[in-house]
Amino acid sequence: MSRYHVSGSEGLYEKNSGEQILANKLGITHSDEMDEAELVLLEQLYRFVFEEQFPQGQLTIALLKNWHRRWLGNIYEWAGQERAVNISKGSFMFAPSAQLPKLLHEFDTKYLARYTPCTDMSKEQLIEAIAVTHVELILIHPFREGNGRLSRLLADVMAVQGGYKPLDYQSWEQNKAKYISAIHAGMSMDYNPMCYWVKTALRSD
Repeated sequence: MSRYHVSGSEGLYEKNSGEQILANKLGITHSDEMDEAELVLLEQLYRFVFEEQFPQGQLTIALLKNWHRRWLGNIYEWAGQERAVNISKGSFMFAPSAQLPKLLHEFDTKYLARYTPCTDMSKEQLIEAIAVTHVELILIHPFREGNGRLSRLLADVMAVQGGYKPLDYQSWEQNKAKYISAIHAGMSMDYNPMCYWVKTALRSD
């Protein structure tokens, strides 16, 4: 997984990690160990969300922050907080950190309030709801780390609210360039490419 390029004074890395591992509470310096730690905690978050506190109602940014904090709070000081640095992946810049309060407020009121909860939706409506919210959250990239995985959790919760299983992301993994292209299409509010990928991932059994 390629690491994000970070500008700003808060781009701190763990000592002896070759600037590959973000500064963390566990002193982890190797990517394999960090990947494993994040994965174990993500599995715990999924169990919590789907088995203990599944949200039946409207989803909110406050809830997403809570999930992020519950997931990564034992690893990173900033878990659950809006990032204070600008980040890019390759040549693509995500939303400037200074714009996050405004963008997240819009995401809450314009997208989550409109598209959730996903009960009583047709399959086509559900696909659109997941596609639009997924694209918009990825473009904002509100957190320092873990945005993609949290966006997938949001998509999974929306799918289950709509009466389906959590998404099967195999097709996304096998077509990463096309998936990324679908995200970029959302910059001009063209969500059709992402609707295609959500449709391929949506499963009822």
